[in-house]
This record gives sequence, C-alpha cells and structure tokens, in this order.
Amino acid sequence: MSAPTTASDMVGKALRVLTLLGGHPGGVTLSELARVSGYPTSTCYRLLKSLGRDHFVAFDARTKQYTLGLRVYQLGQQVSQAHGFTGVALPVMRRLAELSREAVLMSVLDGDRQLYIHYVPGPQQVSVRGEPGRHGPVHCTSMGKVLVAFAPREEREKLLDTLELTPLAPNTITDRHRFRAEIDKVRAERHAVADEEHEAGIRALGVPIVGPDGTARAALSIAAPAFRMPVSDLLGLRLALTNAAHELAVALPTGPY
Repeated sequence: MSAPTTASDMVGKALRVLTLLGGHPGGVTLSELARVSGYPTSTCYRLLKSLGRDHFVAFDARTKQYTLGLRVYQLGQQVSQAHGFTGVALPVMRRLAELSREAVLMSVLDGDRQLYIHYVPGPQQVSVRGEPGRHGPVHCTSMGKVLVAFAPREEREKLLDTLELTPLAPNTITDRHRFRAEIDKVRAERHAVADEEHEAGIRALGVPIVGPDGTARAALSIAAPAFRMPVSDLLGLRLALTNAAHELAVALPTGPY
C-alpha cells in the first residue's frame, strides 16, 4: 500500500510542473507534460487546474496547450525589479525617457486589467511614478485603451460590453457608448490619450506594441504632469513613442516581457 500524498509532496509536484512549463514557452499539451514529468495524467491535470485558478498557468482552448500564466511573470517581475534586471525593453525605454524628459511605462493586458511590467522615471524632479508588478485599470489610461483597442476581436468586444467604467478622475469616460467610440478612435489613430482620466493632474500618451497578427503584445506610454505637458505637446511625442514601439515589437521575445 502506497503512502498518502502530503501537502509538501503536492507543492513539490506543482513547482516541478511550473518549472517544466517554463521550458516550453510555446506551450505544451497535458499528455506531453505528463510524459516529461513522469506524473500520471490525472495528477498533472489536477495540478494544472489548481494552478490555473490563480493564474499561475494559462490554458489555450484552441491549441489545447498550457503555458506559464501572468501571475508567475508578475512575481518574477517584482524580483527582477528588486535585483536590477534590465531586460530587452529598458534600454529602449530609457532612451525615450531621455528624449521626452518624462516617465515611460509598459504594460500587458491581464483579463480586464493591465499589468505594469516596466517603468523608467523621467529625469525631472517631478515625474509620474509607476510600479511594475501591479495592476491598473484599462478604461481610463492610455495604455489600457490601446490594449483594449488592439486586443483580439472577441476579447475586445467582451471588454467593451463588460468593463466597469468606474470614475477615477475628473475626465474618466463612464458612458459605454462614448467609451466604445473612444476605442474605435484609438484603433483608427493607433494611439490613445488619457487626459486626467485616471488621476487628476496626469496626462499620458500610449501606443500598442503590435505582433505579426495585428494584436497588441503590450502597450507603451509616456506620462507627464498636466501642468508641464499640454495635450498638444504630448501628441508631439507620438512619432518618437511609435518608433520605440516598433523597435520593441521586433526586439522583444515572444510572450510576456
């Protein structure tokens, strides 16, 4: 008779599954994961379901493959920031911050929120602050708007229908028809402006980092205090921001950044 499985056994198995998934960035099927891990298929399935509930694992119903979820990346990013890792994106973002003299941020879509993944402060004494590893809204930020606008069509439509348009600042769009029109405008112009919509006194310009399929892999923005940055001046930085996004679209590896 085999010994009962303890909680520590299951934690160890779950960590091994996560480690194996990290070696398959393109995704792996349940049967292949069971073969590589040596665990029974039923055990792998239970572990994946449990890890998936908290977004440590993501499942693509179309390909039937599992990958690491954004929660793993969120934790890793917090460690990365603490230890000073730079990554592929930060050199480009630093150049943009020097050029614009304002803060530069990057985020990815995580469900109905955005996850901030990189931040470079502006060189001036008063600068917008960002916190990589934290979530933020998408309906009232420049990066959030482009992430919605350039999400896959089904996901975009779902967000347009279900997002809570919570008023957070003087100019937050809270009317659903107006928000849909805003997203249509963002898709047409390929940039978004947030003019004191998320926080009073803050303006931002965001653009998508678009993959080969035309959907946003991430978003990039320049954010500045409103007293220093009129909307017209902010729009004057659009070319530099767009060029940086194009550079990142080529340079960044597939998957979360």
